[in-house]
Amino acid sequence: MDPPQTIDGPLGQRWFIPVTGGSIAGDRISGVVQSGGSDFQLIRRDGVAELDVRVTLRTDDGVTIQLKGHGIRYTSADVLARIMSGAEVDPSEYYFREALFFEAPVGKYEWLNRIIAIGKGGRLKSHVLINAYEVL
Repeated sequence: MDPPQTIDGPLGQRWFIPVTGGSIAGDRISGVVQSGGSDFQLIRRDGVAELDVRVTLRTDDGVTIQLKGHGIRYTSADVLARIMSGAEVDPSEYYFREALFFEAPVGKYEWLNRIIAIGKGGRLKSHVLINAYEVL
């Protein structure tokens, strides 16, 4: 992730965070997060961050899939300052959950179009780590 671009507005501070890449790995899918997506966040006046993520995934077998994530991150100002300074902060010190939705072409990955996954995240200075679980 690149550093956020910020705008102060009437609802709070908007963070536009360019996604520069990443990886995905699981039992039924693996590949990369392609650059060009963004994490659009509203940092509300009560300290809650509303997350709105849009990225594309490229599977190891060459299929492109859209991922949309909507979630919430909440932490104290002290913990957020530690995260942004680059300190390793245990994810148990804050709340970071996200509902994940997919758009995949017909074929091997079309099952993603019929599920919602829940992600439990951890925010580090330079990247985000999300463990995703299909809701059954």
